[in-house]
Parts: sequence; structure tokens; C-alpha cells
Amino acid sequence: MASIDDLFKKPYAPSNKRKLDAIENPNISYKVPKVSPSGGSKSNEKATVEDDEDNDDDIEAGPAIPPDEFEDGIGDEDGRFFGGGITSGTAEALNYIDEQDEGDGLTVEKIDASWLRKVALNFERRISKNSELRAKFEDDPQKFMGSEADLDADVKALSILSDHPDLYGDFAKLGCVASLVSLLAHENTDIAIDAIEIIKELTDEDVEAEQEQWDLLVDAMLDADLLNLLYGNVQRLEEANESDRAGLYHVLAVLENLSSRTAIAESLGQNTSFIPWLLKRVQQEEPIVSQNKQYSAELLAILLQSSSQNRTLFLGLDGIDILLQVLSFYRKRDPIKGTEEEEYMENVFDSVTCCLDDTDGKIKFLEAEGIELCLIMLREGKMSKPRALRLLDHALGGLEGGPCCQKLVEAAGLKAIFTAFMKRVHDSRTTEHLLGILASMLRSLPSNSVERIRLLAKFVEKDYEKLDRTMKIRREYAKKVAAVDQDIQREKSRLSTQEQDERGDEWLSRRMDAGLYALRTADVVLGWLVAEDEGAKRRIQGLLADRDQSLDVVRATLQGMSSSTEK
Repeated sequence: MASIDDLFKKPYAPSNKRKLDAIENPNISYKVPKVSPSGGSKSNEKATVEDDEDNDDDIEAGPAIPPDEFEDGIGDEDGRFFGGGITSGTAEALNYIDEQDEGDGLTVEKIDASWLRKVALNFERRISKNSELRAKFEDDPQKFMGSEADLDADVKALSILSDHPDLYGDFAKLGCVASLVSLLAHENTDIAIDAIEIIKELTDEDVEAEQEQWDLLVDAMLDADLLNLLYGNVQRLEEANESDRAGLYHVLAVLENLSSRTAIAESLGQNTSFIPWLLKRVQQEEPIVSQNKQYSAELLAILLQSSSQNRTLFLGLDGIDILLQVLSFYRKRDPIKGTEEEEYMENVFDSVTCCLDDTDGKIKFLEAEGIELCLIMLREGKMSKPRALRLLDHALGGLEGGPCCQKLVEAAGLKAIFTAFMKRVHDSRTTEHLLGILASMLRSLPSNSVERIRLLAKFVEKDYEKLDRTMKIRREYAKKVAAVDQDIQREKSRLSTQEQDERGDEWLSRRMDAGLYALRTADVVLGWLVAEDEGAKRRIQGLLADRDQSLDVVRATLQGMSSSTEK
């Protein structure tokens, strides 16, 4: 006897559904059409036809215009037919129907609490009927397949609620949220997938729901064991099947929506097995990086950035070592720009980077030879080069960055760092990372150690050319920040003290965009050089004197950093 999956999943007519990997915008392609109360469908995608005004007069399209004699009812034996091919009596009847339709108009049902109660009652009946028929005719799928189709249609119809988030609270109180979530355990994976897709739409950030409304809905879903049911579907869905592949995509989208609340993101890591699964999924080899592999890498980065506890769990799984092995593939090879693979690579770098601000992450990075891999990327990589600099900046930074600083010098990394530093053209982010690496080494390398002496020698060699480069960068960013500071001062003169306090964050953001971080870091480097080397001090004083400045400008920057830290 045929299985229910065979009967439900395979239509008699050939399917024209597009393959997941061929879909360029999954958010559009997987969006459930929103069914209006009147039975129509609602979509934001509109097909349009643009006329070519220049060629309208030259092109003759369509069938030839029939002779005038047919328009007058002449030309056939009985005078029964007009040019349209219908009798005069039929034409009169159709005209009458059109007139009645224009007069009556369409009645649109009001979407309110009363409507929702009726929908909820019908939805619960559909679920109960399907359960009863499945239990009664377990060995005869034909007997309950009709109820399954009805239930599936009712699930899809709930999509309209995303346009009415004011009903989310009532939807939860009526018990429908729990019922919807329970369908994730349905024996028919098609129904489970449709339920997941509706949950994705209801929790999407594009829904214009108030935070309280969103919280009521999501809390009801969590109470119904949503997270474990989602993981259950991850376990049973087979990506070789097109429908299941789309279902997994919807699961990942739901998890991303829920992760906007930090507590849920942390719960995903601590109370489910999603992080081990995601780590395994991003390693899976594919001829072309798929949407689901890329999405898994993105979700892993989100979960790691959201919680220190998630990072601790990740480190315990040797996640740093695993992801560095994934990234080693890109030490000489670049993904094609604009593809899923490029975003996938970026997300894997993000996952590693966010772990390097923790002491344990730095230790794991050292053990997995992350410093050496980054230096190879600096020498031989292209797209991976700026991302490798970012990794090094985070690994060497902080109070616990000393061992990483020493390893970089031991691995002959100074040449690679200073070669990149001396290039005349690079973007502001690259400049910030290079300055950050130099400042970290000056701060963390032990006094009188071989590594520190080698670093200082790099600044002194070739007539202090690296120091001159540092001063040039400082001047560029000081000029940009000064221009913004002048604008801010003019704005402050027109505002009260309270208004100035309110705009404090905005002004700081503008100063940071102008390059305040790079300016401060450059002055940290210069400050260390002044303290460490008398020759460097004289050189810096001379370069400042060329602009009628003194070491006071560097001192002022460092004092400003200190006061900002205290605040």
C-alpha cells in the first residue's frame, strides 16, 4: 500500500516548482501568499509591462483586425455571431451580469477579534478531525488525505495575521499558537514545513508589531516547546528533497527571528543542540555553497555574538580549530564576488573573530595555529587579507593578548604587518586594524624582551620611515576629526545643556565615523615610541613642530581616551 508521504507529496501532474539553489531571493520565493478573507491572494510582487514608446507606431502585433462587416453583424448567414464569436442574446446576458456586479461591489470581512475566534474554532476542528481520521484509518491514507489538505490550507491562511499584529495577543490566548506549534510534530512533513513557514512570517522583523505584541506571540510559542520541535525537524528533514530543503531554510529563518531577543539566543545555545548542528553543517562539503550552508554560518555567527555562554560552549567543541580549517581553504583562493560563498566566508570569519575577545578564545586560536594562518593570508590572500588583519587585531588586543603578540613576532609576522602598513592606499578599516595591531604589541610585549626590541627596531630602521608613516596617518585623521568638531561646536552654541546631553551619542558617532578611533590609536603608538626611544621622541617632536604643534596634542588625545574610559 502506498505511504502517506507518497500520496501527499507527489501530485499526478508534473511539478514546476523551482529548485532552492536556483532561487536568487528566497524571502520572496518562499513567502506564503496571504489569503484575504474574501478568498483572494495578497502579494507585494506586481508584474508590470513597460511600453516601448519609440516603437509603438512601427510594430504590428496580435491577430489581424477582422473585417468591418463582422462588427456590424453582417457576413454570416443568420446574423447570429458578432466579431467576438458570441450570439447577441449571450452578449446581452453578459452585459446585464456586468452591470449587476458593478452595482453590488464586494463585501470585505472585517479582521478583528470576532473574526479571529471563528478562524480559531475552525482551525482547532481541522486539527481534531485530521487526528481522528489518522488514528481511525492509519493503514488507509486515502481516508484522511482530504482532511490533511484542508488542514494545510487553514495553516497557510493564518499568514494574514502578519498584517494584523494587534491580534497576536488574542491568537495566543485562544490557544491557537500552541496548536500551530504542535503541528511541527505532524507526521506529514509538508504540514510541519508550512507551519514553520507561517511562524517565520508572524515573527519576521518586517511585521509592524509592537514589542509587547511580538513578545506575547513568541512567549506562547516558547511555552509550546517551539525550540525543541524546530530541532526535531532539523533532524528529520532531508536536504536532498526540495521541499525539505526549503523547510530547513524556514527553520533557520525562524531561529534568526527569535535570536533578536538575547535571552532566546542564549537559550538556543544552552538548552538545544543547535550550535553543534550548525558547526557540523558549515563543514559539510558542497560543489557550490548553498543557501542553507551560508545561512547556517550566518546563524552561528549571530548566536556566538549574542552570548558569552554560547561562545564557551562553542570553544568546548573545538569550534575555533574547525572553522580555521574551513578558512584555510581561502588562504589562496577567493570566492566569486556576489555569491553565497562570499557571504559564507565572511560569516565564518565573523564567528572566529567574536571569540577572540575572550581569553579562552585567544588560547584556542594560538593552539590551532591561527596566527600562522592569518600571516599566510596576509602574504598570499586577496579577499581574505583584510579579514585576516581583523582576526589578528582582535587576537592581539586586550589585557590577555600578550602571548598572541609574541607568537606573531616569533612567526616572522612583523615583515607582513609593516609591509601592509607602508602601503600608500588602503581603506579606513584596514588602517584601524594595522594601528590596533601595532598598539597592542607596544602595550603587551614584555619590556627588554627580544620580541619588543625587534618591534622597536622596525620603527627606527630606514630613517624612521614607519614612524613618519604613523605621523602622516595621524595628520589625515586629525584634520577630519577637527572639521567634525567645528560643526559640533556650532551646533552646541544653539542648544541648551539638556539638548546637548541628548545629542551626545550622536556627536560621538559622527566623530568616530570621521576617524576618531584611528587618531587615538595612532597617538597611542606615538606615545609608546616617545617613552621607549629618545631618537623617536626627537623625530616626533620635529614632525609636530612643522605644523606648529607639540607633544601636547598627543597628550591631549591620550587624556581624552582616559576620561572616556572612566565614564
